Amino acid sequence: MSEYELVLRRARVLGNLEQEVDIGIDEGYIRAIAPEIERSGKQEIDIEGKFVSPPLVESHIHLDSALTAGEPRWNESGTLFEGIQIWGERKQSLTLEDIKQRAIKTLKLQASQGTLFVRTHADVSEKNLIALKGLLEVREAVKDWITLQVVAFPQDGIYSHPDNDSLIEEALKLGADVIGGIPHYELTREDGVKSVHRIFELAEKYTRLIDIHCDEIDDEQARFLEVIAACAIRTGMKEKVTASHTSAFGSYNNAYAYKLMGFLQRTQINFIANPLINITLQGRTDTYPKRRGVTRVKELWQQGFNVSLGHDCVCDLWYGLGTGNMLDVAYMAIHICQMMGRKEIDACYDMITQYGAKTLNIEPEYGIIEGKPANLIVLDAIDPYDTLRRRATVHRIISRGRILASNSISELQWLG
Repeated sequence: MSEYELVLRRARVLGNLEQEVDIGIDEGYIRAIAPEIERSGKQEIDIEGKFVSPPLVESHIHLDSALTAGEPRWNESGTLFEGIQIWGERKQSLTLEDIKQRAIKTLKLQASQGTLFVRTHADVSEKNLIALKGLLEVREAVKDWITLQVVAFPQDGIYSHPDNDSLIEEALKLGADVIGGIPHYELTREDGVKSVHRIFELAEKYTRLIDIHCDEIDDEQARFLEVIAACAIRTGMKEKVTASHTSAFGSYNNAYAYKLMGFLQRTQINFIANPLINITLQGRTDTYPKRRGVTRVKELWQQGFNVSLGHDCVCDLWYGLGTGNMLDVAYMAIHICQMMGRKEIDACYDMITQYGAKTLNIEPEYGIIEGKPANLIVLDAIDPYDTLRRRATVHRIISRGRILASNSISELQWLG
């Protein structure tokens, strides 16, 4: 009987936390999960009853702008629109090496904390498409240890400049995985509606997923989510469509919101909230009472919608903080969305794991199941609640069947 390459002993796996199991890994795949695997491993690790989870999933980040805080100046107002203005200045000096260096540094930071699946947006509003080209090169460079999806994202809008429509189509030809948009930042509502229709047209033409920055504003009259819902229904694209942010949803009057919920039930689209950023950028023009600026995460989850979470920004022109740890994102969501029930806390963990995998459309390769790729993490915790309460250390990260990184678990020594 040949050995497995790696055997994890006495693990408590998400979905069956009551029973300790062994996990046999060989040739990059999970070959066996059982209470006791008889076959030995060339390498064996005693998990000691700790929590083993599928990797964390980053549903929404902008790697092209990551780690640029203060360049060329700080966003002193803290607003979305000053951030866009400063980015317009910063991206004039972008180089391939600049983008690649910052993106890979950020991905390593995220992977070291348990994130192995990432969707990044790439600004395609510049003629040279340098942000996109840089992130496509990064996607290739990191493919052996992390899965990276690249969204062609027209930061300045599709119809705000005569070249942007052709640029976003060129981005798809170059290999972007997903097509994005920003209808609330188009010059008029009519342009915004037109941009959503154009996005669906291109997605069908090039067989791509859709992820639109939608209604990322406090204006209760920003109602492009209904346009996305209508297009998803008419095209049948459903779960291949994602609406990111939808911050204005939190400002809609309830009569309209409930009507919209009914339409959305017919779509099966995904939602992404970015609680660290939305709580920071939105509500800026309010005095008091001051809005949270986050979409109706709890209500969407209660209605059975797939909701996942993202950083959006890590130390950039919109958000000068951030460590890349998805546990921080989920922890913030628990508070902002008032999801303090035990099932609700567990759901916030799902939003950075299995729900994120559904958003990225990677479910066939995700999960701790025999026959699937051996991507998993070992946490210094006993379950999702314990993980989020303490923002537990991700002790080991296993990618494609090999140990990618490990973190030491520090222990307090009380000397008083």
